[in-house]
Amino acid sequence: MARARALVLRYGWHATAYQILNPGLTFWFSRRHDAVIGYVVAGVAPGMRVVAGAPVCPDDALRTVVDEFESDARCDGQTVCYFGAETRLATTLRPLATHSMIVLGAQPAWRPETWPTMIATHASVRAQLHRAANKGVIVRHWASGRARRHPALEACLHQWLSTRGLPPLHFLVEPETLGQLEDRLVFVAERAGTPVGFVVASPVVGRRGWLIEQFVRGNEAPNGTAECMIDAAIRWMAEHDARYVTLGLAPLSRRAGVDDRDTALWLRGVLGWVRAHGRRFYNFDGLDAFKAKFHPEHWEPVYAIANEPTISFDTLYAIAAAFTNGHPIVTAAGGIGKAMRQEWRWLRQRV
Repeated sequence: MARARALVLRYGWHATAYQILNPGLTFWFSRRHDAVIGYVVAGVAPGMRVVAGAPVCPDDALRTVVDEFESDARCDGQTVCYFGAETRLATTLRPLATHSMIVLGAQPAWRPETWPTMIATHASVRAQLHRAANKGVIVRHWASGRARRHPALEACLHQWLSTRGLPPLHFLVEPETLGQLEDRLVFVAERAGTPVGFVVASPVVGRRGWLIEQFVRGNEAPNGTAECMIDAAIRWMAEHDARYVTLGLAPLSRRAGVDDRDTALWLRGVLGWVRAHGRRFYNFDGLDAFKAKFHPEHWEPVYAIANEPTISFDTLYAIAAAFTNGHPIVTAAGGIGKAMRQEWRWLRQRV
């Protein structure tokens, strides 16, 4: 862990670089370069190595690190998928007939120094900030030692998770971050001295920036609380000379404007069905609209890249298994059950 963390804090370029330190990932280290990859083995035996993002390494070593890692995987009879890869890896692997990729969505990005101007020129965002402030919400930066495992913050987290359509997911979206705050930032929204929400940001050292990976609202958080926390975090980053900030992936977002005509027709159909019907389990459109309302300077495409000529169903299954600790069917069944219970509650209310 110490070796992986040191490499992440030296070479981490993609937004989710720090997430390779999440619980449950295996570390692979290059024998030829300063490089680390975090991955899980998932899917049908012998499994696929599902990589968290991309290799963490110097830019000029990226191609050789990929070759070394994939050669090691072949020795175990395994294929590889880089989930959450960004432009740097996509540009490196796109010319190769041995790899295929799909666009997972887009992530919004800003230069923190431009954030106050964005706020000043968009009344709708200011209105949300005023709404929370009028309800007595104050956002403070908490030191990691104070925030770590704080009971009030954990209560907010559990309240927030209870409103999600699926059981808690892991891998790149690990919700239990409050036990690992060594390099992260935490900003807490308080109302009458009581925490009602928090955001967590992890470092993106290669771009002198931050990923705001979590914005959590408890049951007592008034409207505008999330906006206030994000605003406070990015203003702090600007004051500390950060050059980049993102709110992370908006799954299935098309805002990056990447052409997906090369994606297999069956796969476009699957993604289209999820986009149309998956909102009972995950509000894709709502999350996309929430991030878009802050008027990003640009949207960055985010990819899944597999070392196979065409993305296969086995790859999709392995990705799902990576996020659900190997139990995608059980997780989906739990989500369906939760959705049915919600439908029953709505029906009773209407009757």
